[in-house]
Amino acid sequence: MRLDDRQRQLDARLHASRDLWHPQPFRAARPAWCARWPALTMELLALSDADAARLNDDGDAALALLAGHVPEVAALAPLASLPHLPAAAGGGHGARWARDIPGRKRQQIEAFAAVARPCGAPVVDWCGGKGHLGRLLAVDWGLPVRTLEIDAQLCAAGAGLAGHVPVTQEFVVANVLTATNWPRPGQHAVALHACGDLHRSLIERGAAAGVSRLDVAPCCYHRGVAERYRPLSGTLHTQLTRDDLRLAVTEAVTASPRLVRQRDREMAWKLGFDAWRRMSSPGGAYQTFKPVPAAWFRGCFADFLARMAAREEMPLPDAGLAESLESSGWHRQREVMRLSIVRHAFRRALEVWVALDLAMYLAGQGYAVDLGTFCERRVTPRNLLISAQLSG
Repeated sequence: MRLDDRQRQLDARLHASRDLWHPQPFRAARPAWCARWPALTMELLALSDADAARLNDDGDAALALLAGHVPEVAALAPLASLPHLPAAAGGGHGARWARDIPGRKRQQIEAFAAVARPCGAPVVDWCGGKGHLGRLLAVDWGLPVRTLEIDAQLCAAGAGLAGHVPVTQEFVVANVLTATNWPRPGQHAVALHACGDLHRSLIERGAAAGVSRLDVAPCCYHRGVAERYRPLSGTLHTQLTRDDLRLAVTEAVTASPRLVRQRDREMAWKLGFDAWRRMSSPGGAYQTFKPVPAAWFRGCFADFLARMAAREEMPLPDAGLAESLESSGWHRQREVMRLSIVRHAFRRALEVWVALDLAMYLAGQGYAVDLGTFCERRVTPRNLLISAQLSG
């Protein structure tokens, strides 16, 4: 399917289903769709803990469950499914380049490098950290690489690692959001998981500078967005808030049982405090949580409640009510996890919508663009790659 056709159809489908993916069950005890589809609501709330966890992690299965009640959303599945980009034969670079790289990170880098194609131009490695990706590309392609990174310590560490392999890799300490001399015409720009404004700035400024090629795997789309996302490719019907963008990257491949328990406790305690806040101000609208120190979740709920009440300048409930609030928080946490399955069914479609916006922007700037996946989800769920070659 052509990218412009996919964009148009996906935009229309997401716009039509906004009432399902935009409301947040954490903020509203019963999103409006619960009244419209009561059978769906009942099925979700009756799920076992194991099934709820599975559906929250498996977007395809969540979308299939949702389509059983709302058939029109089934059309999202093929629109959000992108082809795997062809990988070049290789892997003959050995392991020397991969010094001090964790296993899954190495898999991501090698998969990215296998799909990206050299165009003979010098490479600029955007927000490259220790330059692992740039170092591998320098090995495989035999081309000079400049790695841009804001952290001078990472640059120094990367330069040390590059010294163990015969490559030409220069490290430049630079804030890519303010640097005016990068990227440059004729370069090949690569970025693996540059967050938010970091990858958007590369795409916009790279196109303006006339870089020969871009290979960009975006990440954390919400970073740098104040309230609403501003599409680059033109007017679209779907409008995304910062929270909608955050939804697209909430899934994780692995989470230890300890981290899952910690996540559940934090949600339950916040919901318990939210119940007290609503009791103290009847009829008041939901109030966004300011960041809560991690240490506040390490004690008991009563201590957490006392700290939160003091910070918000609220009275402290008596001990008996505090126990009830904690119980209420855990009850709401169970419901939130089940009702959130509906939002999570749209995660991939929303991510593909954003990636299509970036890809179609480049197409409008004279680039031939491919959009697909560069690795399996088990390696990283942020596995989309935008590859763009300047035409002519």
